[in-house]
Amino acid sequence: MASITVKPGIRKGIIHVPPSKSDSQRALLCAALAKGKSIIGHVGNSADEEAMLRAISDLGATVTVLEEGKYAIEGMSSFPKNIHINAHESGLAARLLTAACAAGDEKITITGSGSLVSRTMAFYGDVLPQFGVELSDFNGHLPMTVQGPMLGKEIEIDGSISSQFISGLLIALPLAQGTSVLKIVNLASRLYVDMTLKTLLAFGIDIEKIDQDTYSIVGDQQYQASDYTIEGDWSAASCWLTAAALGADLAINGLSSSSSQADKQMLAALISAGCSVHFSTHGIRINGDKKHPFEFDAHDCPDLFPALVTLAAHIPGTSIIHGANRLIHKESNRAASLCSEFLKLGIAIEHIDDALHIHGKSSLLGGEVHAHNDHRIAMALGICGLFSQEPIVINGSESVGKSYPSFWVEMDALTV
Repeated sequence: MASITVKPGIRKGIIHVPPSKSDSQRALLCAALAKGKSIIGHVGNSADEEAMLRAISDLGATVTVLEEGKYAIEGMSSFPKNIHINAHESGLAARLLTAACAAGDEKITITGSGSLVSRTMAFYGDVLPQFGVELSDFNGHLPMTVQGPMLGKEIEIDGSISSQFISGLLIALPLAQGTSVLKIVNLASRLYVDMTLKTLLAFGIDIEKIDQDTYSIVGDQQYQASDYTIEGDWSAASCWLTAAALGADLAINGLSSSSSQADKQMLAALISAGCSVHFSTHGIRINGDKKHPFEFDAHDCPDLFPALVTLAAHIPGTSIIHGANRLIHKESNRAASLCSEFLKLGIAIEHIDDALHIHGKSSLLGGEVHAHNDHRIAMALGICGLFSQEPIVINGSESVGKSYPSFWVEMDALTV
C-alpha cells in the first residue's frame, strides 16, 4: 500500500481535468456493439477505462490505438462462446457488460476483482430472468454467468440501488427480441441515465421516453458506428473546484458547460454555499470568500459527496448533504469512511437518516488517514492536506488510479 504526504500551502496553477470515465465506458461498449468502425477520442487512462478496453477486446471487438487517447473500435460480429470477461474493480463496467452480454445467445461469465466482488449484483439476479436470461451459479455477487437471448417485456423495476443497472438494461434491450417497456420507480441518479440515452443516440439507438420514468425500447435494433469524443470529467474536477472555493488560485479547464454529466451539479452546490463561479478562457474559477454552511441534495450525484464533505468541513457551522444512503454500495461504505477519516482530522460528521451533517471548522488538523481503497476519498483527503494545520499522510494513495491516475502529479505541479 502506497502513502503520500500532502503539506499545507496555498496552491496556484491550471488544472487539466481527465476525460470522463463514465462517458468513456459507455461509448467504448456501444462502439463494440456497433456495426463498422468507430473512432473514440479523448479516452483516459484510468484503471476503469483500461478494464473496459480489455473487456470489449475479449468480446471480439478490434481495438486499435491511433494515438494517445484515441482509438478505432471495429465492432464485434457476434457474441463469443463460453468466455470470461473481467471488469476488474469497475462497478460501471461490470453492470453494463453483464446486461450487454445477456442480450446474446452464448454463455458468458462476468467477473471482477478487489472490492467489486463484494458489491451487489442482486438486481440482475431478480430482473434478467424476467427477460428470459438464464443465470448459472449466481449468489448475488460476481462472478455471474448469463445466457440470452433477451426477450422483450413490459416490466416495473426499482431503480433506487444504482442507476448503473438501469443504464445496463437500456444498452442491452435494443438488442432484445421484441419491444420492452421499463417503468422505473425510485430512480436514483437520473442524470446518469440521461447520459446513457445521449450516448445511445450517438450510436444510432432510439429509445422513447414515454414519461419521466418510463421508457419504450424497440428490440432488434442495430448499433451504428460513430465518431465520438469523450467529455472532461466533472466528477474528477469536483475536488479541484472545492480547493478553489477554499482559497487555491486555480483555473480548472477541459469541462463542458453544456455537459449532461450528473456531477456538473457541483456548480449548484458551490453556489448554494455562497461561492461565485467565473468562466474564463483558461477554465472555471471559484471565489469562496463569502462561503457559508449549506444544505444540498446529492441523491442524483452521490459521487460528489467526498468533495462536498471536504468543502463543508472547512466552513464553520453545520452543513447538511442529503442522499448519504446511496454511498453504502460504493468502493467502500463511503459514508462510514468519510465519517471515520474526517474525525481523525478533527471534524465530526453525523449520519442521520439519509443525510450527512458535517460540523465544520475554520481549519483541520493534520495526521494520518486511510483512503479505504476508494479513489474519491483519497482525492478529498489530498485536498484537505492543502489547507490543514499540519501535513496529512494518506495511506492507500494509489487508489486514485481507478479514475484519475495523474491526480498527485497534477497536485505536485501546482506552485505554492
